Amino acid sequence: MGRAFVYVILGGGVAAGYAAQEFVKRGVSHGELCIISEEPVAPYERPALSKGFLLPEGSNEERLTPKWYKEHGIELILGTRVKSADVRRKTLLTVTGETISYKILIVATGARALKLEEFGVTGSDAENVCYLRDLADATRLVSVMQSCKDGNAVVIGGGYIGMECAASLVINKINVTMVFPEAHCMGRLFSPKIASYYEEFYKSKGVKFIKGTVLTSFDLNSDGKVTAVSLRDGSKLPADMVVIGIGIRANTSLFEGQLTLEKGGIKVNGKMQSSNTSVYAVGDVAAFPVKMFAETRRLEHVDSARKSARHAVAAIMEPEKTGEFDYLPFFYSRVFTLSWQFYGDNAGEVIHFGDFSGKTFGAYWINKGHLVGSFLEGGTKEQYEGIAKATRLKPAIEDLGELERQGLGFALTASQKPSSSSPPLVAGSSNLVIEKPLHAWYATAGVIVAASVAAFAYWYGRRRRRW
Repeated sequence: MGRAFVYVILGGGVAAGYAAQEFVKRGVSHGELCIISEEPVAPYERPALSKGFLLPEGSNEERLTPKWYKEHGIELILGTRVKSADVRRKTLLTVTGETISYKILIVATGARALKLEEFGVTGSDAENVCYLRDLADATRLVSVMQSCKDGNAVVIGGGYIGMECAASLVINKINVTMVFPEAHCMGRLFSPKIASYYEEFYKSKGVKFIKGTVLTSFDLNSDGKVTAVSLRDGSKLPADMVVIGIGIRANTSLFEGQLTLEKGGIKVNGKMQSSNTSVYAVGDVAAFPVKMFAETRRLEHVDSARKSARHAVAAIMEPEKTGEFDYLPFFYSRVFTLSWQFYGDNAGEVIHFGDFSGKTFGAYWINKGHLVGSFLEGGTKEQYEGIAKATRLKPAIEDLGELERQGLGFALTASQKPSSSSPPLVAGSSNLVIEKPLHAWYATAGVIVAASVAAFAYWYGRRRRRW
């Protein structure tokens, strides 16, 4: 038995929801589109909900509930895993034995969390060891947090998940120690000076840092729970719970040997089209050309997922009117009372500006004589838009000292120059949400690669009676 569709979206994350919305916007007919997802729920706005951000009642934003999909004639095949794909025959085979055929496939399979076992460490199946990638992970994490108040948590990893989960745990009155091998937190993005600011802020909240080492083993009690964490430097940390955030890997296995892969993802062109013209890839799984840097990159962030999904659908539905994807890399985070945004690339020499003892500061990255990246903490909406526009313009920089002196003012002035590109969206801009009755559970869900669990935890702590 099988079913046939014109368009199939494989995956149920943010990219899938935005692709569906774009299909509807562009007039897809009832019965033409299908979404297949392993998760038991319709695509939802993972990062916004994990921040505890709820749109107010009466908002004009369109709510993509299961009812919305049904009203627009979109088939949802949920809780279903695809075990094989044949791109030549344009078919997908599910674990239940059903064959689903398509004319156009959009791969939005995202990425999975790296497991400790991949690094030779066993024990991540213990009851109080948590990862955070999807709804099931989030539900489990909340349950463990509830039973760990005033206890000790060890967070393994100093990236997005590590930093944001650490903040969440602190807010929930749990003692936190962070462990990671790098010299400072957020090593892939922050400069040492920027990282130092956030580490000192976290220390003021009671977080301890152990850097330059890694986890080697767990101590387990008779119930199979972790009671301590052993590190390569010989130290041992008591632990009532452990959160693992050591990176992700794109879900490409279904297409290995069938599609061209690059940078750990599915290689696509400027229209998000893979080496097979009937297959497109979007979001974390796509390695696409970043025009402003003239190279292929795979970006792990919700903003890229949203925009690449929309662009792919535009290219599918109106190929003659759709140009190359021209994306400005964008990352952001909100933890405690802090909020930062980054645009572009952190290549070249870094120039810091602003008051690092205060609330507003930032940095520029200069590569081959041009501004290629900008970071700002504590900015206003207009200031964030300014650094985004300036970064896209890539202005020539001749005097680094003068750039440091002008600081944020340089970007605000440069951004006033005419540009043919539309300004990138800033953090918080989204219109894919879920229905109100599901907020209590889904607000914990999602991909924290651009998502702050900290704000959610605050929201959760104030409303725990709803759970």
